[in-house]
Amino acid sequence: MKLKEKINKLNNMLSSCTLCPHRCRVNRYSGKKGFCGAGTDAVISSAMPHHGEEPPISGEKGSGTIFFSYCNMKCVYCQNWQISQEHEGNPVSVEELAEKMLDLQKRGVHNINLVSPTIWIPQIVEALESAYSKGFKLPLVYNTGGYDNPEIIKALDGIIDIYMPDMRYSSDSMAEKYSSVKNYVKYNRESVTEMYRQVGNLELDNRGIAKRGLMVRLLVMPGGIAGIKDTIDFISKNLSNKVYLSIMAQYHPAYRAHNFSELSGRITYKEYMDVLDYAAHGGFEYGWTQDYNDLDHEKDLFIPDFKDKNVFRYYRK
Repeated sequence: MKLKEKINKLNNMLSSCTLCPHRCRVNRYSGKKGFCGAGTDAVISSAMPHHGEEPPISGEKGSGTIFFSYCNMKCVYCQNWQISQEHEGNPVSVEELAEKMLDLQKRGVHNINLVSPTIWIPQIVEALESAYSKGFKLPLVYNTGGYDNPEIIKALDGIIDIYMPDMRYSSDSMAEKYSSVKNYVKYNRESVTEMYRQVGNLELDNRGIAKRGLMVRLLVMPGGIAGIKDTIDFISKNLSNKVYLSIMAQYHPAYRAHNFSELSGRITYKEYMDVLDYAAHGGFEYGWTQDYNDLDHEKDLFIPDFKDKNVFRYYRK
């Protein structure tokens, strides 16, 4: 299917929205709001070179990160809650979104990193058509919480270069309790499987910068809430143990996490090392980990404040 045909098909879906697994079927053109609350114009909080992603994404020049507002998950611990839940940001037209991509390209970033793109796919793809006509050529990163519609992921074949999904839960009951989503595991695993079919394992250039492929993010949460070992088993059995994993220790109780005693503290060193050891014993060799002991310092640099124009502390003078 040609890009123009994909644009028309995706835009038509906004009149009875089934872009994500909630399948709210609301007419976003008429102002009706579904689970996520999104309308027709994409809303973004910021577009900036970001230096806090995994090394092959941020590289030396940064990842051209576009932070979209609104979200189809309501994670009680979301560190981006100001934009995902309280909807900080400004609406942009398709042409304005295209210009954001082109401006970031001019600034020398390695890629365009679409953060929480799931509910804005029609607008993003249409913006790309405009950007391509004006010389846009960077790799696209699809940076998602993982609650995606596999059919929409199929429509992105040939458009997205690098998929960077969370595989946040291996238990639907945990996903519903802490993120208000149903059947997360089914939709997440089907979507990630399709992503892998499209792009395969992560490919790096001679500078160590990602060109194409899949990288799975695994956030270690207190008390084993994420069920990461089961997720690792799924990846090993159904994809490959050559998949790049980003195993993160950075969980901290943000937003409404303090309302849940089990989420009100950081993970322990033992919890983190247990996951790393399990992945290693499963034959996973590729990916990134975090230095648990440095996180108290580093987390202050990379916790976002979307009410500050610089977002991250490492940008502030």
